[in-house]
Formats: sequence, C-alpha cells, structure tokens
Amino acid sequence: MASLNNQSETSNTSWIKIVSKYNRPDALKSWWQLSVNLLLYSIAWFLMYESLSISWWITLALSFPAAGMLVRLFIIYHDCGHGAYFTSGKLNDAVGLFIGILTFTPYYSWSHEHYIHHETAGNLDKRDIGDVWTMTVAEYLESSKWTRIKYRLYRHPITMFGIGAFAVFVIGNRFTRKTMDNKGRMGVYATNAGLLVFAAAMSMLMGVKAFILIQLPIISIAGIMGFWLFYVQHQFNPIYWARTDTWNYKRMALEGSSYYKLPRILQFFSGNIGFHHIHHLSPMIPNYKLAKCHRENSLFKEIKPVTFWASFKTLAYRLYDEKTQRMVSFRKMMVQVASDK
Repeated sequence: MASLNNQSETSNTSWIKIVSKYNRPDALKSWWQLSVNLLLYSIAWFLMYESLSISWWITLALSFPAAGMLVRLFIIYHDCGHGAYFTSGKLNDAVGLFIGILTFTPYYSWSHEHYIHHETAGNLDKRDIGDVWTMTVAEYLESSKWTRIKYRLYRHPITMFGIGAFAVFVIGNRFTRKTMDNKGRMGVYATNAGLLVFAAAMSMLMGVKAFILIQLPIISIAGIMGFWLFYVQHQFNPIYWARTDTWNYKRMALEGSSYYKLPRILQFFSGNIGFHHIHHLSPMIPNYKLAKCHRENSLFKEIKPVTFWASFKTLAYRLYDEKTQRMVSFRKMMVQVASDK
C-alpha cells in the first residue's frame, strides 16, 4: 500500500473533496432503483408460487435470484440507515422500516450498531459491536480452553454462514437487548408486528405451507449471501488493523475494507457493496454511485481487489497476527508458535 499512501498524500485534491462529489443522492435514481427492486422481488415471489404446482426443486432454484433481490433491498435499507438514499431523513427511515420487515431486520437497532461499526472498524481496541468476532493470535493463546472452543465454533464456515445467518435473521432479530434504547426496542416490536401482518396476509393469499416453502429458502439463502459479503469486507490479506493510538480512518477505509471485485451479475445482486473501501471512506455515497466513484478517481487505482475465486481463501483466516499484520489460519498460528519456542 506504499504507492497508494504516497499517491494520496501528494495529491492536490484531498479524499474528502473527492468523495464529496458523490455524497448527494439522486432522487430519481433512488426511486427507480427501489421500484425496480420491489417489482423484481414481487415477480420472483409470483414465479416461485406458480412453480410449486410443478416442482419444489424449481421453486428452490428460483429462490436464489429472489434471495439476490432481497440482498439488493438490504443494501437500500443499509443506505437508508446512513441517511444516504434520500435527502429526507424521515423518508430514509420510512423506507428503511419497510424493507426491514422484508429482510427480517429491525431498522433502528441495526443502523445504530452499524454506525458504531463504521466508527471502530479496524480498531483492535474497539471490537465486538457490528463486527465479525476476530481475536488476535496473542489473545487466542492467552484465552481459556472454553473461549477457544467457542471461538473455533463461531469461526467455522458451517456455523457462521449456515447456522449463524439463519439464527440472526430469523431468531435473533426478533428480540430486544439490554443495550438498546427505547427507539431500538420499539423498532424491534414494529418489525415483528410488520412480519406478523406480512406472514398472515401471504398465508391467507397462498396458504401457510406455500408461504413457508417460499419464504424460508429466500431468507436463508439471502442471509448466507449477506453474511458472506460482510465477512469478506474485513477478512482478507493484506489488511489494516491498528490500536487506538495509531488507528487512522483513511487507512481503515482503503486498506482495512475490501474492494471485492465480483462478476457483473453478482455485483448487481450485491448492490455494488463490493466497493466497500469507498463505502467506508464515505458512507454517504449511495450504492449506485460507488462504482462511478471508484472508476473516476486515481486515488483508488492502486487498490488490489479481492476477486471472487480468491475470496474463498479467506475461509482459512481465523486470527489476526499483530506481528506480521496479517490474517492467519489456526494451522499457521500453531506453526509460528512452534517456531518461536
């Protein structure tokens, strides 16, 4: 990243001036994107319902593009939480609350935790809220046996993406927590009430069994997709992590948040969130301007992307090694420990 640092430091235009050109949402584009997404998601539901009379395997196959559209809606929801989708705060909240019902995610509490994530990402002294649980090598070696077992279970792909995604979206999001304020708790209740109305209405329209056979695979697959995207955004090499006294916002965004370069169709379904380095640099940029910002500015040319196939290597990453400043696997950690003895 040395060339990136030198380039950005000698540039006549600061990064703040660069991103400020893209910070304002375009009302027409926002409404168009939202309308098209809702329409395509509705069509996917209709096709899945019609396919039930033919074969549930066709229904299951259709659940993948339907889940992709739900992920796109979640990105809009996410932009609303940042106040980046509409100029009106009330409109952002109204749309966010509505999409929160479709995505099984309470709007206010999630947005609050995600705000903390943006303020603390890459800071080794301020982890846990809105992050993937990541221990350093030293912390892992000093932890108890029970903590190590919990951590290994948490970091296992089956637990994280299979069980974890479903548990969070379908079960965990239904409950309030002591750390929530009144607004957050009311948001959970409102989302649960909305889900109840949605489930009752759809069950009356198509039957309880049909509703479950359609909704369950959609939310399960979308949850796995969403967890995977969030995981890759901050679990890659080389990566930037630092203690509070040396933590730098710009470095966190450009070196600690991935540029996940996806095939065009996956970039579409993921709502451009692969340009996560730009999103962390300026959360006020709506999703439909992220690619343009990356393409038009030399500041981002030196950033090495995480490609689709290369991203699967990140599944082996389990711990952050402060000595080498890289993510490492459990096996590599043990080899390093043995060599140090």
